[in-house]
Amino acid sequence: MKSYNSMIAENSLDKDGLPYERFLTYGAANLTDAELLAIIIRTGSKVSSPVDIARQVMSLGQGKNKGLNSLFNLTVDELMNIHGIGQIKAIKLLCIAELAKRMSYQKASATIEFNEPETVAEYYMEKLRHEDREHIILLCLDNRLKLIQESTLSIGTVNSALISPRDVFMQALKCGASNLILLHNHPAGDPTPSRADIAITNKIIESGKFLDIILRDHIIIGDMTYCSLKESGLLWQ
Repeated sequence: MKSYNSMIAENSLDKDGLPYERFLTYGAANLTDAELLAIIIRTGSKVSSPVDIARQVMSLGQGKNKGLNSLFNLTVDELMNIHGIGQIKAIKLLCIAELAKRMSYQKASATIEFNEPETVAEYYMEKLRHEDREHIILLCLDNRLKLIQESTLSIGTVNSALISPRDVFMQALKCGASNLILLHNHPAGDPTPSRADIAITNKIIESGKFLDIILRDHIIIGDMTYCSLKESGLLWQ
């Protein structure tokens, strides 16, 4: 009868070697993406090793969501279409992706300064850059620029999302905010603001003057890049 360890080794064996043994010898940092995923997948099928299955998972992505990033947009059903991945493995893989997103989010939260567009963008980058539809987020701040509340105002299509000053100030008044920051993502990856982005931003600024509520910035998240309308000189103050 084969031991548990020998069964693991057999199931992990392919032309690239044994991911478990390579991990113990060289450490996680020296494993390929496929090998790291293979350790999570753990066992192969009759026709594919865990590394082969991992490569198939990463090949499902397109554009900016290639490789490991494909896990941010795949569903359980899509993963289960790969021979050798059942429901439990699919769920584990998607949980790994969610953990990666939360770890990045938590790391950035320690350095966020709401008067610095770069730190705000870094904080929300991992949360928004993988989304395939536009999300508009409102950050409600107090008079010391401390976060009171974060609200998702709208989820739109791949290239648009609707928002009105009424939506913004209903939330701001509800939580007693005196300062605001808007964020939204461009799923295509280019954070360049559209004319509509600039127009609605400045309409909100003008409306806020009557309520003594200041829109400090509107930050657009792209793929590992961002655009601050404040930094770009596009706000009518």
